[in-house]
Amino acid sequence: MKSGGGGGGGGGGGGYSSKKRWRGLVIGVLGLVILSMLVPLVFLLGGLHNGFHSPGYASEQQASSSNAFRGYDKLGINDSSNNSEGGDQSGHVNALIRRLGPTLSKDVFKNSSREPKNGTISVDSVHNNESKRGFSVPHQEVQQSSSVTINTILSTVDEAGKECELKYGSYCLWRHVHREDIKDSMVKKLKDQLFVARAYYPSIAKLPAQEKLSRELKQNIQELERIFSESTTDADLPPRTGKKLQRIEAAIARAKSFSVDCNNVDKKLRQIFDMTEDEANFHMKQSAFLYQLAVQTMPKSLHCLSMRLTVEYFKSPVPDVEISLTEKYMDPTLYHYVIFSNNVLASSVVINSTVMHARESANLVFHVLTNGQNYFAMKLWFFRNTYKEATVQVLNIEDLNLENHDLYLSLPVEFRVSFHSNDGPPTTHIRTEYLSIFSHTHYLLPKIFQKLKKVVVLDDDVVVQQDLSELWSLNMEGKVNGAVQQCSVKLSLLKRYLGESSFNVNSCAWMSGLNVLDLDRWRELDLTKTYQRLVNELSMQEDVSEAVVLRASLLTFQDLIFSLDEAWSLCGLGHDYGLDLQAITNAAVLHYNGNMKPWLELGIAKYRNYWKKFMGREDQFLSDCNINS
Repeated sequence: MKSGGGGGGGGGGGGYSSKKRWRGLVIGVLGLVILSMLVPLVFLLGGLHNGFHSPGYASEQQASSSNAFRGYDKLGINDSSNNSEGGDQSGHVNALIRRLGPTLSKDVFKNSSREPKNGTISVDSVHNNESKRGFSVPHQEVQQSSSVTINTILSTVDEAGKECELKYGSYCLWRHVHREDIKDSMVKKLKDQLFVARAYYPSIAKLPAQEKLSRELKQNIQELERIFSESTTDADLPPRTGKKLQRIEAAIARAKSFSVDCNNVDKKLRQIFDMTEDEANFHMKQSAFLYQLAVQTMPKSLHCLSMRLTVEYFKSPVPDVEISLTEKYMDPTLYHYVIFSNNVLASSVVINSTVMHARESANLVFHVLTNGQNYFAMKLWFFRNTYKEATVQVLNIEDLNLENHDLYLSLPVEFRVSFHSNDGPPTTHIRTEYLSIFSHTHYLLPKIFQKLKKVVVLDDDVVVQQDLSELWSLNMEGKVNGAVQQCSVKLSLLKRYLGESSFNVNSCAWMSGLNVLDLDRWRELDLTKTYQRLVNELSMQEDVSEAVVLRASLLTFQDLIFSLDEAWSLCGLGHDYGLDLQAITNAAVLHYNGNMKPWLELGIAKYRNYWKKFMGREDQFLSDCNINS
């Protein structure tokens, strides 16, 4: 019994032991299964937290993010968290920093001499990098602007509703730093919606069930077209324009909800683009034409002045004082200035500015050569206005008796020449220069003033700022024309303008505006005959008369130019916006060569005051013709 019982007991103990081992095995397997599920989950969560960085760079980039954000903190984002380890608030803020902090690759600073060890970027590095590129950005200014920008962007979203990324190189960040107010934004929005509506309208009109929407789109398009026919800026827009914009936006939104053929929309948009481009090209050509018309047409106010003076001249004729001044007009011991002009006011400014700076005005004699249309206006103006003790003679060139010459007034001819620079490849260095050359009438001077030995020719678009008496004592060394030369324009650069004629390629181009002419030497060389011969020869080869004048003038005075110092005359005030103000102040004569003359509204504003201060201010005719001084 005992043995049987012991055997039974032994059997019962063995069963219990085996059950225990089996239960432990099951628990172990379950534990392994749970562990195998938890490990990937942990890695997955960790990857989400760290932005799926590779394990080798995770810690480094986290440090970079933290340090970068602290670098921005110097710009104005204060870290108010407790820096003690283990604090809940500190841990929360540090976690936030790790999530928002920008991460930059260390390769960004690989070539920098001041590479941060942790691969972050600071304001100092930005400042230094910009300085290396040639920018001069004050350190303090960068800090202040960056601090304002970062604080703003933390709570700002872009136009698409997406939060701006707080990182170096962010376009959203750059846009806020360089943000500018858009002018006439409502007009631009309306035009955009008009183009979109036009693009969708043909496709919607083909849908039979959308007749109402089609009619609504058409009505909105017509309404916007009517607005643009009357308004070009926001200030011109009629009231309730905002509601009209909302209506067309709603109609477009409904049109977009239907499935239409995208090819039709694309085709319509391309048609609108081509039409707009053609319209822009048309307006550019029209603008260029109107600009040329404006600069070549006498302003209404100056035309009024000439007409009023002419009418007044015949109402009350001017006493004839020409006979009493005949000897003075031809006295070679006096200083004779010649002006070719059809502009009363411009001629007056030239004479007034010359006399105001002359040490002895009694020795000055001005000869104004004009045409029959403006002769009587000139006569009355210079009779009514005196210029200290200077003498003014007005000549109608059409009344002069010169044999074998067709007499008509021609003003100095201005050219804009373009050529390839010798400094580099011809395709990349194209220069444009402005030249002013004598006209046909200038070559009649020795015959018009037969008793004079020397004259100074002034264009009517100049202003005199210094005494010019030294010009009369110049030793011109046998030269004929004393002029300021433009040695930046060698004759070798003007080969395509000068043709096959023989000339000295190293000679410099010269400018009219201020010219000292030795008439005795001119007559001795008979340059008038030389000029006429060249004109006749070149006219057979060249259809453009202006090109003939340029070539004939440059070749007539070849090797006969006496170079004046550049300080005597400064040119370019009629086309060059970038002239040095100190050079303008120091120049004896300012030459407004170019299209933008000082008496035009198109004139360059910052140069106009040098001319306007010598314009008469108290004359009744100026007030009547609304000529503002």
